[in-house]
Amino acid sequence: MLPLRHRHLWVAMSAVLLAVVIYGSLMQGLAVPLPGNFDKVEHLTVYLALAVWFSGLYPRAGYWKVAVGLLSLGLAMEILQGLMRVGRAAEVLDMVANTVGVGIGLALSLGLTGGWARRVEAWLSSS
Repeated sequence: MLPLRHRHLWVAMSAVLLAVVIYGSLMQGLAVPLPGNFDKVEHLTVYLALAVWFSGLYPRAGYWKVAVGLLSLGLAMEILQGLMRVGRAAEVLDMVANTVGVGIGLALSLGLTGGWARRVEAWLSSS
């Protein structure tokens, strides 16, 4: 992890973010009909956001850890959805969407958003 002044706060916010994603992934499926494959857009967006979040907390050399961690999380959620049988189903295309989201998020981080937490801390300390 990057040497951040408010490391404990970043870790706590990361834990809350992951808890929300895990809860959202495992809660009983909604009875609201969604347009075809809209859930794939949700998967891609959530994992893209997670990749950008964690790439703000880790140096570029650690992005592979971010990728492995997020892809492991996605795989675990798909396996658990398949085992729980509460209106959720394990789908290969969900994992594909997760992977694409992580890839896009890390690509954005390489060119634009990486290390954002340091910039936020610098901005907060200057104001």
